[in-house]
Amino acid sequence: MRGGSLPRRRRPSGQGTWRRSAATTPSSKRYSASARSRLLPLRSAASAVPTRDSGPGSGRTSQPVGTALGCAAVTPGTIVVALGGNAVAPPGERPTIANQFRHTRESLAPIVDLARAGWAIALVHGNGPQVGDELARNEIAADQVEPLPLGVLVAATAGWMGYMIQQSLQNALARAGVARQVVTLVTQTLCDAHDPHLRIPIKPIGHALDAVRLARLEAHGVPVKEEQPGRWRRLAPSPKPAAVVEHDVIRHLVAAGHIVVACGGGGPPVYEDPVLRLEGIDAVADKDRVAAILAREVGADVLLILTNVDAVYHGYGAPHQTAIRHLTLAAADNLLLGKELGSGSMRPKVEAAAAFVRAGGKRAIIAELGQGLAALQGGAGTTITEEQP
Repeated sequence: MRGGSLPRRRRPSGQGTWRRSAATTPSSKRYSASARSRLLPLRSAASAVPTRDSGPGSGRTSQPVGTALGCAAVTPGTIVVALGGNAVAPPGERPTIANQFRHTRESLAPIVDLARAGWAIALVHGNGPQVGDELARNEIAADQVEPLPLGVLVAATAGWMGYMIQQSLQNALARAGVARQVVTLVTQTLCDAHDPHLRIPIKPIGHALDAVRLARLEAHGVPVKEEQPGRWRRLAPSPKPAAVVEHDVIRHLVAAGHIVVACGGGGPPVYEDPVLRLEGIDAVADKDRVAAILAREVGADVLLILTNVDAVYHGYGAPHQTAIRHLTLAAADNLLLGKELGSGSMRPKVEAAAAFVRAGGKRAIIAELGQGLAALQGGAGTTITEEQP
């Protein structure tokens, strides 16, 4: 099966294996004293709730962020935001770099709002359309240059998509008068080398396939799936993520007030070899599940998953669909046990949100892109908490 191998890249022996430190294991929910001291100035400044005004002569008075949205103001803390790859390369549009830069700039308004409000932020992004296109480029040029494996392409998209986000967000922050630095890290996601999902590709990647590409992939034994009548996409292995290797670095950067773009495309999956230490896996980790793990590892208060749907729904797509504004953890688990969410893209988002809350997170929110701050303050999206508020 293409994409399911576990390539080994030989390195000098004699090195120990990678381990999470006791202070930063997933069960650790608090910052170290030094990290807390770096975070306190940021949170103290934010506790006054920043204000917006439209400038002299506007006739409008300054007001707390969130009040303008008709919502109660919220004291800032630490947040991990997950942004889908389709926000940057929406279906039905040519994914040129110019178009992807434009959509990147458009998608970052919620992050600017959060930064202005004083939140400590880590940003995770998807890469489904982009990594599929990278695979296609490799296949088309295979007789000219040596193709790259899927795991390396995940790292590549994390780099160039991180560049787009970092540049666009830094520019937007400067225009908004927010003095925060943005940094991108190419991170690795630790997985189990024996995960059965490595043998059974289930995660759709890339854009919809035309008839020619569909026939070519099927002829080469590449797994594909018909998501909707006439809409086919290729499938990739997607192991369950266990940890973000560089989570400690991310935690320190976020605590220092920097906005960190990390775990791009879920981060290239790796496994732990007893001799060689970390080794790459040709697969794609689910970015929402990785975001939930990162949120737990950095001690985030909130996980915010931004998508193209404004909430989780009962009866989604039916004439009488109903938005779910709040779920307890038990209710979310019951929803996942049923068939209502199907196997679509909303299921892993609810699973990730529930996992974060189960691990001790205060709340997880699933909301539409552009409604991030409103959802954070209770005015939009679906919020999952352990108990009823």
